[in-house]
Amino acid sequence: MNVEVRHLRALVAIGEEGTITDAAHALRISQPALSRTLEQLERRLGVRLVERTTRRLALTEAGQRLWDQARHILGQLDDALAEAATRAEARPLRLAFAWAALGRHTVPLLRTWRERHPDAPVQVRRLDDPEAAVRRGAADLAVLRTRPADGSGLAHTVLTYERRMVAVPEGHPLAERERVHLADVAGELVALCATAATSGVELWAEGQRPRTLQVPGVDEWLTVIATGEAVGVTAEGTVHHHPHPGVRYLPLADADPVTVHLAWPAVPTHPATEAFLHLARRHALTGRA
Repeated sequence: MNVEVRHLRALVAIGEEGTITDAAHALRISQPALSRTLEQLERRLGVRLVERTTRRLALTEAGQRLWDQARHILGQLDDALAEAATRAEARPLRLAFAWAALGRHTVPLLRTWRERHPDAPVQVRRLDDPEAAVRRGAADLAVLRTRPADGSGLAHTVLTYERRMVAVPEGHPLAERERVHLADVAGELVALCATAATSGVELWAEGQRPRTLQVPGVDEWLTVIATGEAVGVTAEGTVHHHPHPGVRYLPLADADPVTVHLAWPAVPTHPATEAFLHLARRHALTGRA
């Protein structure tokens, strides 16, 4: 029947308050929105729940029975949510990322957070698929360099934009340049990471795309570049999180930047989520808190 919690809350409020006006006020929604919710519930159940008169609303027999059960169900649900929130307060806020966290912002952000919220530690974890980790409840927030998929159930915000960088081995003909262009890399073998690539052959026009080499992770990506087997294209955050003595990073002058998102469940799974988002936005936009 696809009945949602909001439908039950609407019915309970109407039964308790006696009018659409008072029920809407109690729920902090508009009267038309509450009326639509009630009509939707009745339509989905195929039964009249409320008798409408010019002065007052009254629950039908079916409405009274559902109202009694709905109050019990919502009471249990609210208790369960309160218990979950209490337990969430006792555990770290889990921040996941695939390749690089927030680049140069990472350490200043985490230091500021620790100073301001000493009782709410942040646990930072590298995962192959941080978006999936947030969806299944294994993480509370994720740093993503691709937009969350539609219908994923995640909210997200854009924190910053990072330059694309080319990673070349020390001694490579490009290594001493200040910057490089896509055409400079088109003739190279480009290593792509299977789990965290932010830049693929779509950066190049058709007919000008380089050969590619797929590698399973960041360590392998760095190794094939450092040994001279390939070059790589990545986001600027990699420069801060994965410096390597055999790898030189150069700005890619003619490619669009990479968008860095912070994603979290539409219903946050940790009470510190909003505070962390606020601080992360300030750091990313201003470079300081």
